[in-house]
Amino acid sequence: MSMRRDILSATAVTALLGAWPGQARAQAWPSRPIRLIVAFAPGGFTDIAARLLAERLTAALGQTVTVDNRAGAGGIIGTEAAARSPADGYTVLMGTISTQAMNVGLYRTLPYDPVADFTPVAGVATSPNILVAHPSKGIADVAALIARAKAQPGNLTFASGGNGTSSHLAGELFKSLAGVDLLHVPFRSTAPAASALVAGQVDLMFDTLPSSLPHVREGRLKGLGVTSAGRLPSLPELPAVAETVPGFEMGVWTGLFVPAGTPRGAVERLETATREALPQLQPRFAELGLEPFSAGSEDLAAHLRAEIAKWTGVVRAARITID
Repeated sequence: MSMRRDILSATAVTALLGAWPGQARAQAWPSRPIRLIVAFAPGGFTDIAARLLAERLTAALGQTVTVDNRAGAGGIIGTEAAARSPADGYTVLMGTISTQAMNVGLYRTLPYDPVADFTPVAGVATSPNILVAHPSKGIADVAALIARAKAQPGNLTFASGGNGTSSHLAGELFKSLAGVDLLHVPFRSTAPAASALVAGQVDLMFDTLPSSLPHVREGRLKGLGVTSAGRLPSLPELPAVAETVPGFEMGVWTGLFVPAGTPRGAVERLETATREALPQLQPRFAELGLEPFSAGSEDLAAHLRAEIAKWTGVVRAARITID
């Protein structure tokens, strides 16, 4: 019996010691720098939000979080790179409404699956668009726009940053819900589209707040409404498009995703650090026309499923294809 107890004790000690390396690895994450992939060029909405967050995560996690811009193909190149990276917690994707939701309906084949290839971590930022018109059109509000469009089908033009972009799909959703015919004029990116609107070469655009709001305040553009479900506290004088077109809502959003199979401990710590950083970032976000998107892992997963269904429906109804 004594020998049996000794053997069992030795076995228990060996098992305990054998468990330590795995536990140490879990507790040690992160033990080296983290790469935060942004699938778009520097300077845009996603990149700015990523860099602001990276500073906070670096302080919270004790390891440098470096933004890695992998632009191209509507965000596909960078998103695929993240999906194919090791699932060890050291590669994180700043996913967006376009890379994770809209692209599903736009492309017949994607080199990644936004649901199966990724684990949602946490929301980061969201920003409604703003429906703006050139002042020369004399359109006072959304109701006047709808009346004009119905009286002159296909006569009014709306610009976008390109086929399948969020500014394009916002216009298609508006057309569908308002029952109007507007002529889509795609540009190579958002900047030239906005410039063309300010110059009066096109009539309308669903633009980002940071881009168009200065023009609205200086009288170069007429703000008709924001695309959030309700009015923004920072712009109470500007109605929501949904006040005239029930059900219309569109917000550009970003969130953190990691390759599927990433250890749960790393996901949970990254989620906690991100959610704790958002209140600290709120004042800076507000200056840029952004709002914290405080969704945890499960909430972000549910939001993603709803967004995929919504925008795939819009794409199919408008018969939009990219490839």
